[in-house]
Amino acid sequence: MEELQAELAKLKVSDLLLQTLYSVSSLGYHRVSGESRDLDQAHLAIEALRALVPVLEGSVPDDALRDFNQVLANLQLAYADAVKAHG
Repeated sequence: MEELQAELAKLKVSDLLLQTLYSVSSLGYHRVSGESRDLDQAHLAIEALRALVPVLEGSVPDDALRDFNQVLANLQLAYADAVKAHG
């Protein structure tokens, strides 16, 4: 238990949020195409990214924010294409 508390003491909220953004974006991409397509879940991933990316401004390196803004834009385009194709 003490080891876990020591690890938590070292963990930054910004680090956890970056990991969360990575996980959410990966899931979002998986949900826009292929066998695991679920456009509702993809939309939820997009909305989560839209909400969380601005929260990290000033707390993480600018290049990380740029990367996630690009991921968000790409995911939005993939979602729009999937919605159009799905009809």
